Amino acid sequence: PFINAGAIVLADILLKHLSHPEEDFLHFIRNICGNDTINYNEEVAASEREKGYLNAAIANLLKYHHNIENDIERVLQCSVEMSCYDLSKAFLAFANHKQPFTFGDINLTASQVKRINAIMQTCGFYDEAGEFSYLVGLPGKSGVGGGIAAVYPLRYSVAVWSPRLNR
Repeated sequence: PFINAGAIVLADILLKHLSHPEEDFLHFIRNICGNDTINYNEEVAASEREKGYLNAAIANLLKYHHNIENDIERVLQCSVEMSCYDLSKAFLAFANHKQPFTFGDINLTASQVKRINAIMQTCGFYDEAGEFSYLVGLPGKSGVGGGIAAVYPLRYSVAVWSPRLNR
């Protein structure tokens, strides 16, 4: 889910399978980062609702093709706010693709962690994925809020924040 359509489908899956998806997702993020103060940013959520035309169009197309089941407004909720430190901690599990990632009920094999790194390398930066891969060479992910996280395999994860870089 490293591109908009994948994230939208994943949000739909969480809505379908979890009793309290918004709370459960936030609980997972807080636990993996070790920070109970991480929360949703209502200002960002409102901005996304007002100006998220592309994601709404993608969600409508996915709904038309029966790839999402839930209400589009609910599927499009995404506004977790965290620090660069928290973001780097969230990605730390992907820095070691030689180890499985186990966290609560989530169990990823070492092979799956390695595959996630490959997916981040090829599409974690949207239209800039090729350029980032060529210039930086690290698997990672950028987000609409300006957060950029990357992993140096077998070494560390790093995160930075930047204002909007392009349109």
